[in-house]
Amino acid sequence: MKKTLVSAGLALLACGAQAQMLKATQVPAVVKATFKAQYLTVKTNTQEEEHGNYEAGFTVNGTTMSALINPAGELVEKETDMAATKLPAAVRAMLARDYKTYKMMEAVTIISAAGVTTHEAELSKAGKRHDVLCNALGV
Repeated sequence: MKKTLVSAGLALLACGAQAQMLKATQVPAVVKATFKAQYLTVKTNTQEEEHGNYEAGFTVNGTTMSALINPAGELVEKETDMAATKLPAAVRAMLARDYKTYKMMEAVTIISAAGVTTHEAELSKAGKRHDVLCNALGV
C-alpha cells in the first residue's frame, strides 16, 4: 500500500510540473461559477490548468488553499496547506520512521469531492523532491 501511495505521489509530482498558468479570461465561465459558489468572498490569486482541470489558488484567513475544478464545473478536490506539526500524529510518526533522512518542505490536506481526506507531505533529499500521500493513519 505504501509503495502505491508513494508511486501516486511521484505521479502527482510529475503532473504538477506540467501545470500551466492561466489568465482569468482563459478559465471557462462554468469553472469560475463553481469557484464563486464555493468561495463567495475569495478572489483567486493563481489560476492553472492541470491535465484538463482548473486549479484556483487562494488564501483564506492567512491559510493557502486551492480548489481543483473539472471543465464541467464539478469540484474535484480542495487542498489546504498546513504546518507539518498539524499533520495527524500517525502521519508524522510514519514520516519520521520511513523518511528520517528527508527534509519536510510542505504539508497539505486534500479533501476529495466524495469527502475522502488524504494527507500529502512534500519531502526533499539531495535536491530532489518526493511526495508522500497517506490517510490519517499514515498508510
